[in-house]
Amino acid sequence: MKPLSRTLKPFKRDERAERALYLVIKMNEKFEITINRISPTLKRITHRLNGHFSFFDDDDLFQEALIYLWLSSEKGILDDKTDSYILQGCYFHLKNYLRTTLDKAKLVSLYQPIDKEDTSLEDMLPQAISPENPLDKEFIMEAAKYNGINGRELEILAFYMGGMTSREIGEQLGISHVMVLKLKNRIKDKYAGLKDICQG
Repeated sequence: MKPLSRTLKPFKRDERAERALYLVIKMNEKFEITINRISPTLKRITHRLNGHFSFFDDDDLFQEALIYLWLSSEKGILDDKTDSYILQGCYFHLKNYLRTTLDKAKLVSLYQPIDKEDTSLEDMLPQAISPENPLDKEFIMEAAKYNGINGRELEILAFYMGGMTSREIGEQLGISHVMVLKLKNRIKDKYAGLKDICQG
């Protein structure tokens, strides 16, 4: 059998560049097809693995998986592998990534002193607005008016700040609790600062 170098005819410099470019384009197309095929499952895996950390979200983990797949693809590791094999590799890579990243993350308590005067992070945070405080309630209602909340929505907001449930508000206003929930969501959309108040 002849050595491989003798069986291939030599390329000119331009032909080599064109062939290399062709191979890169084919590799990119193959990678893109694979990613399109496994993306829904990969997104479910990243969502399941995400412990809902404050410094990660599902998209961060998905992007980390894509980087891992791209690097593996460039090395030729993914050639002729099944989707199941590829997804399992992503799963183990992400588990290892989370483990090593969490080992490096420094968790801090709100109550731990941060300086010589025993000041904690909790002491530095602003106090939340309380709907039980009459002055805060008045402030919240004024802010709601200036953010385009209409009369019916203001009524619902006032009832929520009074501690009523959606069903109780619906009975009071003579509308369904579903309509109350829809109006509550409109309030949240119009004034994001009221999200904490409109719970329940």
